Amino acid sequence: MRVAAPLLASLLVGLAALPGSAAGAQKPTFAPPTNDDLIGGELAVDVKDDADEATLAAIAKDAGVTLLSNSKWSDAHDKIFRVEGASAAARAKLAADPRVELVEPMHRRFASFVPNDPFYKQQWHLPRVGSERAWDYGCGRGVTVAVIDTGVACYDKGPFSVGSDLTGSRCVGGYDFVNDRPEAADDHGHGTHVAGTIAQTTHNGKGVAGLAHCARLMPIKVLSGDGWGSDADVASGIRFAADEGAQVINLSLGGPSPSKVLAAAVRYALAKGVVIVAAAGNSHFDVGYPAAFPGVLAVSASDSHDEIAWFSSRGPEVAIAAPGVDVTQQTVCNGGTDKCEMFGEWSGTSMASPHVAGAAALLVGQGITNPTAVRAALLGAADPKGQPELYGAGILEAGRAVANTHWLQVALRAVFAVVFGFLLARRVRSKGGEFRLGLGVPFGVLLAGTGLLFFAPLLGLGPRLGGLRWVVDLLQRPLGEWDLLLDARLHRFLPLANALPAMGLTALLYGVARVRGLLGGFALGSAALLTELAVRGAVTTPVGPFFTRVWLVANALLCLAIARFTLDRK
Repeated sequence: MRVAAPLLASLLVGLAALPGSAAGAQKPTFAPPTNDDLIGGELAVDVKDDADEATLAAIAKDAGVTLLSNSKWSDAHDKIFRVEGASAAARAKLAADPRVELVEPMHRRFASFVPNDPFYKQQWHLPRVGSERAWDYGCGRGVTVAVIDTGVACYDKGPFSVGSDLTGSRCVGGYDFVNDRPEAADDHGHGTHVAGTIAQTTHNGKGVAGLAHCARLMPIKVLSGDGWGSDADVASGIRFAADEGAQVINLSLGGPSPSKVLAAAVRYALAKGVVIVAAAGNSHFDVGYPAAFPGVLAVSASDSHDEIAWFSSRGPEVAIAAPGVDVTQQTVCNGGTDKCEMFGEWSGTSMASPHVAGAAALLVGQGITNPTAVRAALLGAADPKGQPELYGAGILEAGRAVANTHWLQVALRAVFAVVFGFLLARRVRSKGGEFRLGLGVPFGVLLAGTGLLFFAPLLGLGPRLGGLRWVVDLLQRPLGEWDLLLDARLHRFLPLANALPAMGLTALLYGVARVRGLLGGFALGSAALLTELAVRGAVTTPVGPFFTRVWLVANALLCLAIARFTLDRK
């Protein structure tokens, strides 16, 4: 999280002096954080998005200032500008201008890490959050996680190169707001370390593992090689991630002061259905920002003994804790040049946050695309430790969260299918018909309602298949959620979770008497799936929760009508 510069320096020195284990370490004397995180004389100015060049020029002239471009992307999208050396009178004029949405002092946002010993091969932190169990259920395929940080070693360009243990990880999109260019290369090391915990290449015979290793990384650079960045850049990075289709945002950064520009960006991303995870901070005192904003999952740091890290920020905003002491991942050195890399063992809430972001990606991969539902699943499965101001709901249990979600989905969809089948059978018989039975009916229910291989996690089939894991990932979920594997962005529109597949199959194959049981079962399973989605409200669509439920219920009723038609032999 964000800490003031002197405080950050003291934390770096203090934690670097710790022995290999944090247990029993001498804890330093703390002083409250100060507010010298301000970028002297600089303002963040958020102009209304519809302002044209003439309007911008008029705003600058009326206030007697120069609106400095924050980035080409910002100029075209969020209209956040920098103003240097503004007087109090100029600031007042900008604040009173109806064409300006926000004006506030610019703050630094600091990377939330404290480097410790340079390399350890043990990743105690992944088993602690239940990684092995989680991998039986999924690996985040189709999900995009934005790493808003110092960049990620994803690029072979100029002096930069792809990390040797990231060659199997997929990086998409991204932007460098510090240097105003598309390639968000890492010239620090913090962002690559963070990204590795989320989606390091795994099961490749070298290096280390990542929690959601099938997820895609969207590198967004907002922190410089010195480890800090401005409110404007962080806000632009959040908006960019939301606009470019990230389902999860990780913010292993922060500072002690609130910011309206940051708060607005957070609200913007949440409104688009993005899960936002942020480091609580390393100040030992209050949770910083953006972690403290409503709707953000603020993550504190725990050690291998489940003790809260002495540097971890605390307060009522903490949502959950995760391992953040002696976390091992690959990262870059020498400013990311000359192919210099190492396996660093670092500590900080920056290292805790990506564990939660990775777990969120696993849940989104299961079809839980509503940020509130993701939060509930993570907090509900956490290992409770008491002391909510330190641990929030408890220590992250990613394996338990994805297992609970999978079996709850399967159970509810199966129950709805059985209940609907029973009611349809009664209805058909009451009208003098004959309800169709046979193997095709349950096969169709499984295909559309629960997944043909819904039991696969019990056998560990996915991890055992290696490169063919996607086959199990596909068949252990219903057809209505197959689009998730291609790109989770598609699921916002529920292209397969509606009545159209049942209608199309029935129109094509109803004339084949032998498959009518399968068609009826498919329609029945579809109705069960749609009803479960409507009841739990776990998906986010562009039309909002109320109309989403109306749409789902209407399609479920249509599927039941198709099932009634196809399952009556007469």
